[in-house]
Amino acid sequence: VQLQASGGGLVQAGGSLRLSCAASGRTFTFSDYAMGWFRQAPGKEREFVAYISWGGGSTYYADSVKGRFTISRDNAKNTLYLQMNSLKPEDTAVYYCNTNRFGRDYWGQGTQVTVSS
Repeated sequence: VQLQASGGGLVQAGGSLRLSCAASGRTFTFSDYAMGWFRQAPGKEREFVAYISWGGGSTYYADSVKGRFTISRDNAKNTLYLQMNSLKPEDTAVYYCNTNRFGRDYWGQGTQVTVSS
């Protein structure tokens, strides 16, 4: 399983970004798996941000991003998204996409999001 995250950048507080995560793999069927976004700020543990079920019908968010971030997926394009609005400086982190297949976690390489005040 290969996960390629993109879309990070530098944005002012109150701004928006949309992250993407392209999934691929010879035996990996994207539409069969739930996906998630995590983030890790400097000096902190990696933390959960958002989850979406395989079909997109169920989503969950960390309290810190609820109402501001929206996770979605396009199974025809094998791509996961994270729309981030009303960004705050405390959202600054490296963002990772994730899936779990047969009990093993797979991570993208991460994309840096920096929010200036």
